[in-house]
This record gives sequence, structure tokens and C-alpha cells, in this order.
Amino acid sequence: MTDDALPQVPYHPACPTDAEAVARARAFFERMDTRRSVRAFSDRPVPRACIEHALAAAGTAPSGAHMQPWTWVVVDDPTLKSQIREAAEAEERQSYEGGRMNEEWLEALRPLGTDWRKPFLEVAPYLVVCFEQRWGVRPDGSRRKHYYVSESVGISCGLFITAIHEMGLATLTHTPSPMRFLSRLLGRPDNERPFILFPVGFPADDATVPALTRKPLPDFVQWNRPDDAPA
Repeated sequence: MTDDALPQVPYHPACPTDAEAVARARAFFERMDTRRSVRAFSDRPVPRACIEHALAAAGTAPSGAHMQPWTWVVVDDPTLKSQIREAAEAEERQSYEGGRMNEEWLEALRPLGTDWRKPFLEVAPYLVVCFEQRWGVRPDGSRRKHYYVSESVGISCGLFITAIHEMGLATLTHTPSPMRFLSRLLGRPDNERPFILFPVGFPADDATVPALTRKPLPDFVQWNRPDDAPA
């Protein structure tokens, strides 16, 4: 161990029996299997503490060299939400109707019933934007390299989504392209780039979601090598 290494501390998490571990795993999957992306939100207020705890959970994500290369911006101001909606819809309209999306992409989206209109950006009580820090800034203003930025930020976003679902709220991974307007409207520095915009709230009473099916485990999991692979 080098002289500048962090001190080591004991790590003794609760150790369940095999049966308890399997039961927990099954229960967690069953909860997460009810998670859906929601586009119809209630304007019912959400306690600020819910957002704070979800962001704290997101902050527990592992990251390259523990650089924690994320910034989360929470928006609840109605005027700013309206500005974000206007800018997002302008970009999305160009995507759907202005030729940014090719026909294959549009065809893939048709079963989901989406279009350029994004009213949920004003209705949801909170808009939470995750920015990835492409590099860090030292106290003297010099750049500090960040490692595995997209991977780290993606894991953090996954934990945020999980926390939101666990508390009975809904969200959507909204990624209008390009998203530079978020940097401008939210006053973010040059080293940060918008990653995902999450509207967060309770689902509307009349909310519906597409009747999707998810791939069964054998369709996306392989244990070790395929049987016909060379040893």
C-alpha cells in the first residue's frame, strides 16, 4: 500500500442465509418488474425529502477512481420548467418532423405512441437533470482528468431510477437531442454535459403505459461460453 492510499476500514454487511438472499433477490426483481416509464404525471406535490433521498442514493454509485463525475440539478420553478419544455419541444419537433430521425428510428418509436409534444415537463413537480462532468476542476482552476465518466454517470442514474420507483413515484428517461439548451438554461459550466432529464412525480390518475413485454432471462443472459465455443 502506498503512502497516499486511503486508510482501510472494516466492511461487515449483514450476511443473510442462502434462502434469505434468494428471497430478497426475488422480491427486488418483482418490485422492479413493475417499473415503467411514465409520460402522464399528476401535479400532486412531492416532498422535497423524496428527491433528496433519491439523489443521495444516486451518489452512492461506484465511479472511475472515485471521481464521482456527476452534477444533479433539481428544477421546481414553474417558469424555468416552462422554458425547458419550450426548448425541448423545439428540438424534439426537429427530430420527429425535421428529418433528424431516419425512418427506421421513427418506425421503432411508433408502437410507443411518442411524438415531439412533452407536456409532462411542466406538469411533473420536479425536473431532475443529471450532468456528466467530462473533466474535473481543481481549486487552482486546472483540469483534473475523470475516468469512465459515462459508465459512472449511467450507474448513478440507474440508482436514481430505482430509488424513485421504490418510493412509489414515477419518472422517465428523457433525452432530447441535442440537449445543449439545458446547459444554457441551468447555467452549467463547460466541463458539464447534459446526460438525462428526469421528470419526477406521481403518475396521473388516468396514466397509461404501453403493453410491453420484457425479454426473458435466456434471451439476454449467457453463462460462461456458448457450448460450441472453443475451449
